[in-house]
Order: sequence, then structure tokens, then C-alpha cells
Amino acid sequence: MALIRKHFSTLALALAFSFSTAPALYAQSSEIAFGGVTHDSSQPIEIASDELSVDQATGEATFSGDVEILQGTLTLTSQLVQVVYAEDSQAIARLIASGGVTVSDSGDFVEASNAEYDLESGNITLTGNVLLTQRGSAMSGQKLVLNLETGTGRMDGRVKTILQTGTNQ
Repeated sequence: MALIRKHFSTLALALAFSFSTAPALYAQSSEIAFGGVTHDSSQPIEIASDELSVDQATGEATFSGDVEILQGTLTLTSQLVQVVYAEDSQAIARLIASGGVTVSDSGDFVEASNAEYDLESGNITLTGNVLLTQRGSAMSGQKLVLNLETGTGRMDGRVKTILQTGTNQ
């Protein structure tokens, strides 16, 4: 099945680049590169927001209002971010963002309704009307899982792709 998917992806890309205008392609899922290089999710995280509330009982922190998170070259913005700490330490385990999420890295941009950044795995899962833009090309779907450690991702849920052919940029 993986071999068939690989050949289908190669064929779809070959067909897309053979047209003289930017074509739209549809698929159930698609693999992508993101950010150009790998990202170290162990880097320090800087968070700015309009408001911060801390629940002492659960140890969770919630940032709200124009939240901006920076980690190396990675930027995540949204209206609300919940910080979830690991059970056995004070290390941040996950960041859960909602309210118009945007993730950017090295000129690649993703917009979605929600995102969950698992710092241990280095994965960001974006859901709800996901739109990825890269160097003039665009891809949309319902779910995108980015693996920051490898610089790759997988888009699922009626994926639509518009690829620039080089002749109309």
C-alpha cells in the first residue's frame, strides 16, 4: 500500500507540473515538507499574551488574548493557549491552542482552528480547516500532523492542493 501511495503521489506531482497553469489536485491525504529544516523542540519557549491565569490545583497555565509563542524559528499564534505540564516533572508536555491558530517556520505558514504541540514527540497536530502555504503553493485539509524533528508533515481529510508550475509565479 505504501508503494502504491508513493507512486500515486509521484504521478500526481508529475501531472501537476506538466500543466501550464496552477492546477488543483484532490486526495484523501498527502505528505509534505515543513520549515525547510528540522526543529529542536527542546529549545526554550517564549510566550507573550494579554492575560495569564494559573490553576494551582492542576498546575495548568492558560494564556489568552493575542498569544504568541516563539521557539527558535518556530512561531505559533492564537487567541488561547493552555500549557500542560508533565505529570512527573515541571517540564512542559503539551501546548493546546485554539481560536485562529497560525504556525510559521522558515517561510512556511499553516492556519487552523486548533493545534496541539506535543513537545516530547516534537509533533504539532492542527485540526479544523487547515491551510498550508509554501512558496506560492497551497494545500488544505481537515488535519495536519507536523513532525518538527524530521521537518515533514501529513495532511488528511479531503486534501486540496494548488501547485505553482514555475511559469506563472
